[in-house]
This record gives sequence, C-alpha cells and structure tokens, in this order.
Amino acid sequence: MSEASAKHIEGATGPWEVVLGLEVHAQVASKAKLFSGAAVGFGGGPNSQVSLVDAAMPGMLPVINRRCVEQAVISGLGLKAKINLWSRFDRKNYFYPDLPQGYQISQYKDPIVGEGEIEVERDDGSTFTVRIERLHLEQDAGKSIHDLDPDATLVDLNRAGTALMEIVSYPDMRSSEEAAAYVKKLRSILRYLGTCDGDMEKGNLRADVNVSVRRPGGPLGTRCEIKNVNSYRYIQQAIEFEARRQIAILEDGGAILQETRLFDPGKGETRSMRSKEEAHDYRYFPDPDLLPLELDPDWVDRIQGSLPELPDAKRARLVSQYGLSAYDAGVIAIERSRADYFERAAQGRDAKLTANWVTNGLLARLAENGLEIEESPISSDDLAGLVQLLEEEVISSKIAREVFEHMWAGEGTAPQIVEARGLRQVSDTGALEALVDRLIEANPGQASAVKAKPQAIGWFVGQVMRETGGKANPGAVNALLKAKLGVD
Repeated sequence: MSEASAKHIEGATGPWEVVLGLEVHAQVASKAKLFSGAAVGFGGGPNSQVSLVDAAMPGMLPVINRRCVEQAVISGLGLKAKINLWSRFDRKNYFYPDLPQGYQISQYKDPIVGEGEIEVERDDGSTFTVRIERLHLEQDAGKSIHDLDPDATLVDLNRAGTALMEIVSYPDMRSSEEAAAYVKKLRSILRYLGTCDGDMEKGNLRADVNVSVRRPGGPLGTRCEIKNVNSYRYIQQAIEFEARRQIAILEDGGAILQETRLFDPGKGETRSMRSKEEAHDYRYFPDPDLLPLELDPDWVDRIQGSLPELPDAKRARLVSQYGLSAYDAGVIAIERSRADYFERAAQGRDAKLTANWVTNGLLARLAENGLEIEESPISSDDLAGLVQLLEEEVISSKIAREVFEHMWAGEGTAPQIVEARGLRQVSDTGALEALVDRLIEANPGQASAVKAKPQAIGWFVGQVMRETGGKANPGAVNALLKAKLGVD
C-alpha cells in the first residue's frame, strides 16, 4: 500500500480526504511513429508528417516500430515493473475529427508492462510510494484547430500515430503536492532512461488527473478525470479547485457525476467536457491487423543490464562518494544533465564547494533566465576553474561572486577575469599588517570594545575588506586582528 500522507481538507461539515490517481501520457523518444515510418517532430508545417497509414487510407496496414517497443520495455524496467513477454494491441473505438481511422490502436487487457512502483520525495524530504498499475503503448491522435477560421475546424494530422506510453498509477496520492511530485519524479526517470524528452510545454508529457474525495478512511468517492494537464503548477491548481468543487456539492446534498473535465488555467477552474466513458463504451477488441507482441526473455535481460544509473541510485552515490547533503544531492540528481555537469566540475575539486556553486549559483541563475543546464553559458570546466581559485585562496567568496557575473557575461574564464581585473586576493601579511595597525591606532575605542567582547572584531574585518575592495584574505585578516588585539 501507499505511504501517502493523510492530508485533509476542512469542509463546512468536517474533514475530507482527496484521493488521486494519474494517467500520464509520455511521447516515446523515437524518430518515427508507432505504426508507420512518418517522421516525428515538433513545429513542422500542418500535415507535413503524415503517412498513408496515419491518414487511414484504404488498404494501409500498420507495422510495429521495434524502437518504440524497446523504449516501452526500458521504461517499464526503470519503473521496477513487470515486463509482459506476451501482449497485444486493441482497437479503442470512438469518433473524433482528428482520428481518421475512427479508432485508436492501444492496449487494454494485455499491456506490455504490468505493475511497478516509484518512490517519490515530498518537499520536506519524506517519501511515499506510488504503485504503477500498467504501462501500455498507444498511438496519439491528431490536433483540431479551432481559432484559425471562424466558420470551420481545421485538422493537423502531424501527431496522428505518434507513439505514446500511457503510465497508469493506482490512487495512491493524497494531495496536489504529492501528485506534482509524482509527475516530476516520473519525468526525471523517463529522461534518465532517454525514453521521453519530458517536454511538457510541447505536450510530450501530460497528465490526466483522476480526482475524488471521501471522508477520512471511508469508501472511495466518484472520480472525475481532468484531461491533458501539462505543468506541475496546473496539476496542483486543477486538483485544488476540483476537490473543493466536489466537497461543496457533497456538503450541499448533491452527488458527483463521473465525467471528464478540462482545466482552464486563465480562470483557475475545471469545466465539464463530457460524461466519463467506461471501457465497454469503446468496444475494445484485438486489432486484426497486428499480431500479438512476443518478447525474447534474453532480449529483455540485455536491456535490463544496459540501464543507466537512475535518480535514486545517483542521489545515494552523490551522498556517499562526494559527501553531499541529501538535499543538494537530490537537487543535482533530479536531472541527468545536472548530475553529469556536477561530476565533471567536481573532478579534483572540493565536491561540497562545487555543489554549492552548482545549486546556489548556476542553477539559480539558469532558472532566472528560463534556461536548462545544457544551455549554460558557463561550462563545467569553467566552473571548476572558479572553484579552484577559491580553494587556492586566490580569490575570496565575495570576489568569486563578482567573477561569476563576468563569466556569465562571457568575458572569459575565471583566471582570465581575475588577472584582467586585478581581483587577486591580498594575502601579503606585511601589507595587511600595516593596514590593521593603522585601523587599530585610529580606533582605540573600538579596539577596547573587542577586548571586552571578541565578537566585535567583525567591525575591524569589515573595515579591512572595505579598504581593500573586498580582496583581503579573510582568514589572514582575522588571524592578524586576533594577534594584535589579544583575543582568542
């Protein structure tokens, strides 16, 4: 069972518990579609990536894309799930203008991947487990466009036939924060595996959120499904609104209708889309044009042996190998590209100092500018160069922040900037001693205060740093002041 927390929402008549299950649609990382050789890509001209199979022309037969099957198996293994060596495709029958066949090729009773689980971290560092019910392959539909012509709906079939993995969870989440954390962790795993790029803005990873409410410990309530939510923030907002909507109806003596709803980000609310269909409404039956999938156990074993180090294992290793805090290791390990960047920068350097510059320096600045670490103007080698100057006490922490700004602006490497701008730290004890003597002589009252209260030595440290433009070695300054003023 899940370790989901029992977070309750207070209604007018007492507490309510939110119960959440998610169906995440992840676009398979593949150059071609699930059943045709048509290219997969974002931003192509309308209907420019459509084969005769995708357009459902008479007599066209689907042919399974082996790469998509492999990606589904890799994903299942990464989710610690059972790989079904025998599975089959079904026809899910429904009409929609951007579904030319009049049915979707999907998997129903016999999916390629069975039960698995994911351990998810909350913001406070605690964890909970979400059980995976299944992962199945299916083809995406096209796109209906309503805003280009006031009198007509246009159809773009570029997405039609694109391979999707639908990852269905059990209803193991109990808050909007847990649901967002689950999707974030799932996205991280898929990106580590290379089976989905996780681009939520383009719709390459999106969630259908099933929301119901009940009295704490009571039977499950009637659920409503919120379709195609494509950001962590929207997932949380949609759940919060929908849960309170359902609670208000129940407390007013009404009943929840099982239905599919859409989330309107502009209004921050859900609205009804259609009554919720059941499986029998789709008239599932085995697709007669496709043979069942039969996987070679040795092939699956070889895939298992080739899996990369995944986020949980990566985080644990960063803690044990580099001595990072659990928090820093988690921030770095959530993305494979971040972890790779850190490990390159930390080679031969102080790992904790490097991690601090990655998390509090680089990642913070990248977030401000809406950039990923792959787009960083500061390379891992250049960040390592900055850390090296700090380790060797060539520059102080304050000067390092200034150097970082110049590096971000593309003005050169840390050593180049330090030399060009004369930012090298002053460690010459002779020059510092003369400055310290002058300050003590000019401020006898402050010197006496330090002897009575040693913490007041910080005033002199600040004066030295001001006089040297922040370039004095703080350790050397403190040692000199303590010796001159006779304090420990």
